[in-house]
Amino acid sequence: MDTKRTVAFHTLGCKLNFSETSTLGRLLEAEGFEKRGFDELADVYVINTCSVTDNADKECRHLVRRIQRKAPDSFVVITGCYAQLKPAEIASIPGVDLVLGAAEKFNIARHISELAKGDPTKISSCDIEEVSGFNASFSQNDRTRTFLKVQDGCDYTCSFCTIPMARGKSRSDTVDKVVGYAKKLAADGVKEIVLTGVNLGDFGKGPEGSSHSSENFFGLVKALDAVQGIERYRISSIEPNLLTNEIITLVADSDKFMPHFHIPLQSGSNEILALMRRRYKKELYADRVKLIKTLIPHCAIGVDVIVGFPGETDAHFTETFEFLQSLDISYLHVFTYSERDNTKALEIKPVIPVAVRNERNKILRNLSYRKMQYFTKQHSGQSRKVLFEAFEKNGMMEGYTDNYIRMVTPYRKEWANEIINWDI
Repeated sequence: MDTKRTVAFHTLGCKLNFSETSTLGRLLEAEGFEKRGFDELADVYVINTCSVTDNADKECRHLVRRIQRKAPDSFVVITGCYAQLKPAEIASIPGVDLVLGAAEKFNIARHISELAKGDPTKISSCDIEEVSGFNASFSQNDRTRTFLKVQDGCDYTCSFCTIPMARGKSRSDTVDKVVGYAKKLAADGVKEIVLTGVNLGDFGKGPEGSSHSSENFFGLVKALDAVQGIERYRISSIEPNLLTNEIITLVADSDKFMPHFHIPLQSGSNEILALMRRRYKKELYADRVKLIKTLIPHCAIGVDVIVGFPGETDAHFTETFEFLQSLDISYLHVFTYSERDNTKALEIKPVIPVAVRNERNKILRNLSYRKMQYFTKQHSGQSRKVLFEAFEKNGMMEGYTDNYIRMVTPYRKEWANEIINWDI
C-alpha cells in the first residue's frame, strides 16, 4: 500500500452499527488512513454487517462482488454481527481478506497492518461468551444527529433473535463517561444525540458481569438532561417492560429529551408474545402508550412488529392488526420473520408461508402510512422546531421536528445543522 492509505466504509443495519462504524473510521484515521466514499477507489473496504434479516447477509455478498469488480487489488474487511455469527461462511466469499468478530473489531488497525494480498482469508473471532468488554462509540461528522452507544449486548432470550449470540451479554458504560462524551460532542457543535444500544433500558450492567453500583437508565437520562450545550436527545429504542413511569415523566418535563419514543411490540397477541419469549403482555404495552399520550399528547411513538412468526394464525394476525389500530401510535417498523440459525423459533410450528408473511407485511405498512398521515395532520398549523440535516439531495434538505415529523424544503446552506421554527 501507499504511504497515504485510504479506507472506505459501508454500514448495514442499526443505529448502533452506524456509531461503531464512525468510531472505526476515527481509529483508522489516527493510524494515517484517509476516508473515502464507498463508491470511490480505496486501499481497504470495511463492511460493518447486520444479521437481523436474510437481506443483510445477501447485501454483504453483493457489496463484496461490487468491490471485486471495481478494485480487485484492495483489501476487504468484514465485521459486525454477521461476522461474529458466521465467520467461516463469510471467509468463503471470494475477495474477503479479513473477518473480525465482536471482540476484535476495535483492533481493526492492527489486523489490517498484518494483511498481505494473496494470503488465505484471516478470521479473528472467538466464542461470544468470551466477549465481555465495553467499547464506547459515537458517530461524528457523518450526519447532523450523533448516535452515541451507551450499552451493548443482551441478556434476553427472545426465540427469534440472534443478537445475544452476535453481541454477547448486556454491558454498558458508566454515567460519568457518557456525560463526558456528551460534553465533548456539545463542544464540537453537535445539536442532537441519539442514545443507542442493543437493550438500552438495561443500562447499568458493567463489563464482565459487574454492576455500576446503583446506575440505571433513568439515572443516565437524568444526568444527560443537565448537560449544557446539547439541545436535543432521543432514546433510540426501549423495551416496554423497561420503560418506567419515571423515564416517561422525565421526558415529559424535559426541554431536551424529545417527545419521541420507539417501543418494540413485535406482536399484538399474548399467545405469540409468549412463543417469542417476550417479557410483557400487550396490556402493559397499551398502558405505556396511554401514559405517554396522557403526559405528552404530541409525542411520536414508533413500534417494531414482526409478521409471519411461526404459529401466527390469521386470527393472531387480526388480533395484532386490531391492537395496533386501536393504539395512539405514530408509525410502524414492520419486519417479515425470517429463519435464523440456532434460534428456538425454528422449533415452533406451523411455519407460515413466505407469501402470507409478505402479505401481512404489506397490510401493516399500509396501516403505518395511515397512522403517520393522521399523526402529521394532528399537528397541521402548529409551529415546531426542526433540526435540518446538512445533506443535500436534488437541491433539497430534510429535517425532523421535535416529535419526529419529517420535513423537506429547498436546500439553504445557512439552515444546515440549525434548529428552525417551522410551520407544519
